[in-house]
Amino acid sequence: MNAVNKYWRIFATGLCFAIFGLGGLTLSFIIIPLIRLTTPNTIQREYRVQNVIRITFNFFCRLMKFTGAIDYRIDGAEILANDKNCLVVANHPSLIDYVLVASQLKQCDCLVKAAIWSNPFMKHIVKAAGYIPNQTPDDLLDLCEERFERENVLLVFPEGTRTTPGVASKLQRGAAQIAIRTQRDLRIIHISVSPSFLTKEKKWYQVPDTKPFFHVEVKDKVEVMPFIEQTNNPTSAARRLNSYLAEAIFPSINNK
Repeated sequence: MNAVNKYWRIFATGLCFAIFGLGGLTLSFIIIPLIRLTTPNTIQREYRVQNVIRITFNFFCRLMKFTGAIDYRIDGAEILANDKNCLVVANHPSLIDYVLVASQLKQCDCLVKAAIWSNPFMKHIVKAAGYIPNQTPDDLLDLCEERFERENVLLVFPEGTRTTPGVASKLQRGAAQIAIRTQRDLRIIHISVSPSFLTKEKKWYQVPDTKPFFHVEVKDKVEVMPFIEQTNNPTSAARRLNSYLAEAIFPSINNK
């Protein structure tokens, strides 16, 4: 029975990702062009696209749970849904972390790595949603500040890539720099997956022997002003904040 269950989860995972890819093409070439035609205002258009993304991501997560590919629980989703004018930072153990988190956010800007902008399934979507490419350091802070002025939420994965199981993670300082220099607080999210699944090293069809369980925990906000007030140097403040984030994002590791 365990073998049958495992083969079913391989099939279910493949089916869900095939639907995800088809959905991405549908968004890119049908729904988003319709939104462009019916919504001339750029900001309103971005919000509409982000709302469609939230709905479709929520459907995808529920589909994966319904088919038995995964199970998941999100603690504090109602807190996350009401956040405004802040960064949301999370660890990154699997391929679908962004999907799980964004499915709960009414509005979500995202700092997106350059590779996504060349992905045929995603590039039209991230552009239409107004996401910020993580390759424009000269005006990155200005773009982030502009979104915060609208009371938007900015989702960032400070590791920059998926976690390698068994290897200590090191946070890049980008999220801390943005928080310090724009003086915006950060909402912490911790994601755990047991057993590990959809990691950077494994293909989607390399499913574990038991069903993976994703646990998304929405934690406290981190206020940035105490870090800023400790020093007059923004670089030092960002370094201290980044060290704090490493402890907050990986509690199970740091409490051992």
